[in-house]
Parts: sequence; C-alpha cells; structure tokens
Amino acid sequence: MDQNTLQELLKVAIRAAEVASDKILEVYNSSDFQVNLKDDQSPLTLADKRSHEAIEALLRDTGLPILSEEGKSIPYDMRKEWKYFWLIDPLDGTKEFIKRNGEFTVNIALIEGQTPILGVVAVPVTGDVYYSSRGAGAFLKRPDFISPISKRTPADLSRKGLRIVASRSHMNEETEAFIQKLDSPELISAGSSLKFMLLVTGNADVYPRFAPTMEWDTAAAHAVVQEAGLTVVETTTQAPLVYNKENLLNPYFMCR
Repeated sequence: MDQNTLQELLKVAIRAAEVASDKILEVYNSSDFQVNLKDDQSPLTLADKRSHEAIEALLRDTGLPILSEEGKSIPYDMRKEWKYFWLIDPLDGTKEFIKRNGEFTVNIALIEGQTPILGVVAVPVTGDVYYSSRGAGAFLKRPDFISPISKRTPADLSRKGLRIVASRSHMNEETEAFIQKLDSPELISAGSSLKFMLLVTGNADVYPRFAPTMEWDTAAAHAVVQEAGLTVVETTTQAPLVYNKENLLNPYFMCR
C-alpha cells in the first residue's frame, strides 16, 4: 500500500474515531448507560453500540473488511485470506466508562497481514487523538493543534526509578513479581489503551501486561507505539505481537 493511500485511510480513521467519540460522549454525559452483560459477563453499554455503528458506517466506504469485538464470530478461514483489514475497539475501557473516570478510548487500526500499519487512539473526554501511519511518524491531535510525537528510546530495565504502567483492574501476582525485580520503580495507573499512550508521550517507561487482552485492545496503540520508536513484544519470545491469529487472544506482552 503506497503512502498516499495510507494517508487517505488515516484521514477516514481519524474522522471515524472522532465521530464515535461524540456518540460515546452523548451517552457518557447522560444517565442512560443501559449496561447489559455480554456472554463473558463484561459490561456492554449503549455507548459501545453507538460507537461501533458510527465507525462501521465510515470505514465501510473504504471497501476493507472490519474485525471488532462486535464481529469476532467471523470464521478464521475467511479472515485469514485478508491482506488488509480494519481492527477496531469501539470503546476500550468500558469499566472506566461506567466508573466515569474518563480513562476510555476509541481504537482503530489498519492491519497488513499480521502487522498494524496505521493506528488511531481517541480519548473522548479530552478530545485528544493519537495517530500514526507506517513510515510517517506519530502525532497528537488536540482540538486546537497537532504536534508530532518525539521518538522515544526503549527503557533499560536495569535503570533505577522506572515508571511502570499497570491497570487498576488487572494487578496480579505476575505483574507484582515483575515490579519487585526492578530498582525503586514508580507505579502509574491508567485505564484502556491510555497505558500505551503514557509511554508514547514520555510520561511512563514500561507497560508489562501479564493478564488477558484481545487483539482489538492493542492494535491501534501498537501502531502508534511503533512509530514513536518503542516496541510491543511477547514476554516469552520477545517477538512483536501479531494480529489476525486464529485465536484472537493476545499472549502476555511488554511495551517499552
């Protein structure tokens, strides 16, 4: 895919994320959460549905297939033939949404084969949009300006005082064991894909994830992280996370 095509798709993805953010905020600023339960008992809100519909309506015109939590039943035999596809999470951080702490995002990624080559992470409450495309760098778009994100250097794990990002909802024994091996670490909590963005903006150093995530939870942020000079690798193999696997569950990973 040439750079011109990629930039046109990026514009569509940013627009889709912003429209979806507006739909989410309409629900967020009302009292009508309409919380139901999915099959796995995680909360599903009216905002999820409205965001998904808004994104799908805009991305459909690109002619590329869409994979999301709402469409995860697409057979692997069908999707394994896709060269390019959109991988989206209409509302990442549903629990944070319900808690009304603002730490939720809209995630839209474009995957080539098994690699994210474009990513958009929108933060509805602040209006911030982090985005990137392969070879063109990462950017932060705010309501009044757009600024390039400086390249980062992956953190040295032996360094003293590393700032470690951990989820409030998913602190477990493996994460605690990792943190205990570090020299005087500082713990920073955040919800959703904002954990990745703390590293991208230089406000944290390492994000270890020793708890389940799905491909749509990480793909958009992974694309932004790559263009910011950082990595997202499996903890066992040190290989980059890959996407469109038969099982859409991610292995444990580390971002730094």
